Amino acid sequence: MAIALAVVLSLQTVAADAILEGERYHPVEATNGMVATSHTLATRLALEVLENGGNAMDAAVTAGFALAVTQPRSGNIGGGGFMLYAPGNGEAVEAIDYREKAPAAATERMFQDDDGNVVPNRSRFTHKAAGVPGTVAGFAMALERHGTLPLKQALAPAIKLAREGFVVPGRFTEGLEQARDRLQRWPASLATFYKDDGSPWQPGERFRQPELADTLQRIADQGIDGFYSGKTAQLIVEEMERHDGLITLDDLKNYQPQIRQPVHGNYRGHDIYSMSPPSSGGTHIVQILNILEGYPLADFGHNSAAGIHYMAEAMKLAYADRAEFLGDTDFVEVPLKGLTSKAYGEALRKTIDPDKARPSSEIRAGNPGAYESPETTHFSIVDRWGNAVSNTYTINFSYGSGITVTGAGFLLNNEMDDFSAKPGEPNAYGLIGGEANRVEPGKRMLSSMSPTIVRRNGRNYLVTGSPGGSRIITTTLQVVLNVIDHNMNIQSAVSVPRIHHQWLPDEIRIEQGVSPDTVRLLEEKGHKVVTGSAMGAIQSILIDSDGTLYGGADPRRSTSSAMGY
Repeated sequence: MAIALAVVLSLQTVAADAILEGERYHPVEATNGMVATSHTLATRLALEVLENGGNAMDAAVTAGFALAVTQPRSGNIGGGGFMLYAPGNGEAVEAIDYREKAPAAATERMFQDDDGNVVPNRSRFTHKAAGVPGTVAGFAMALERHGTLPLKQALAPAIKLAREGFVVPGRFTEGLEQARDRLQRWPASLATFYKDDGSPWQPGERFRQPELADTLQRIADQGIDGFYSGKTAQLIVEEMERHDGLITLDDLKNYQPQIRQPVHGNYRGHDIYSMSPPSSGGTHIVQILNILEGYPLADFGHNSAAGIHYMAEAMKLAYADRAEFLGDTDFVEVPLKGLTSKAYGEALRKTIDPDKARPSSEIRAGNPGAYESPETTHFSIVDRWGNAVSNTYTINFSYGSGITVTGAGFLLNNEMDDFSAKPGEPNAYGLIGGEANRVEPGKRMLSSMSPTIVRRNGRNYLVTGSPGGSRIITTTLQVVLNVIDHNMNIQSAVSVPRIHHQWLPDEIRIEQGVSPDTVRLLEEKGHKVVTGSAMGAIQSILIDSDGTLYGGADPRRSTSSAMGY
């Protein structure tokens, strides 16, 4: 069948005139399979897997490794993430946690000086910033559990892209120019990502990564041992030893991804499945939906002053709870049942004034334990059998720590910044952390990544998720609301302007395109409203009741694409 293709063009600031272009509202339609990723090459390769009889997981792992080559600022083998897998037959949704872990030598005060003050950038741009990577082990586990392809075959397209190169798009060049100072501090990063004269690769030129190709080939030949032991592991450890880093051969050898129960909620008759801790994403998406379910959002209208007011107030409450309660459940007790219960959502709803913004300074974490019983780049893919994969992974900042492993060709994450360097101190995204997220050896740092799958009448309905740091939760939330409450098609749900509030700082951040009259009404309620740059890059698929697939690629990222057949 003919391929339906939509490569959505750049939308850097979400200007109102750009977002209203017709094609930005029209999803890609298909009947047999759909892929939505943040890079056209990865989308095309994953779609070929589906066309050739592979399933959603085969395509997902193929796309994930391809993104590690084509999008080194965010795709990765040096980071980690989370994946949801939802069988098309309605069987249980599974969560795969391949988040990075703190090295065994990590300590609670490793990012503080002798006086207990947080040392700027130690958790961000040094070798100590890197957690033990989980992507390779996570993809291998996912493929073994739910795929049909051997790992070697899933890696083959990525190896070819790294060896033979790919034509650089404008966004690639822009990223290297923006990150020049950080990347060129490190000889291996300079040699890997820039020309001999130090200039970035230009649009239309072919960029090759032979060292990364060799690293990927070792994984293809040896399985996960090709990354977590042997030559690649030795290169990682040597990099650490040269620069006072912490990751050891034992840290790498001992890394294991985990199978988790996804967070589950219900919103207006739809089953919401999202990532459980150490991600905070699913917990707070469900919590916010529980609060908002008591309001007629559809009657208010999309991005109305009333709708944004209630969303912002609910977001504040959830992010205050995030700071207090969320962490790695292998190490701390998180009151998940309470945080995601309807009763707790109703109790929080009663604290919201319909006419007045509540200052964040007056908001503290609630008491979810009272409602808990004592039992205690993203991509989306759907195959011809209705199986769905929602995957979000990262190296944290754009280009992570900026440090390339010498001889191995890939960047190290700086996910250690997602721990609380000191309880009460904000991380790079302004998120406040508490004791539950303090640094401990072997612990997974808290995340906002929110791969999400919505089911309707027991069938997979919406597959979604986004990058974006602290704004991942609210970006994903709004696509769910846009589909369920505002009855938008999936491309419209992805494209329209978004808003965000994270408790601290006490402000509603909005994208361009929200009405000035709406902003005025919000300010009259006492909100501080700040217009910022684009938020998130959400890739989504909607499955209609007759099985028709609709893909929505986020125009905020110039290389995003959705393809189906």
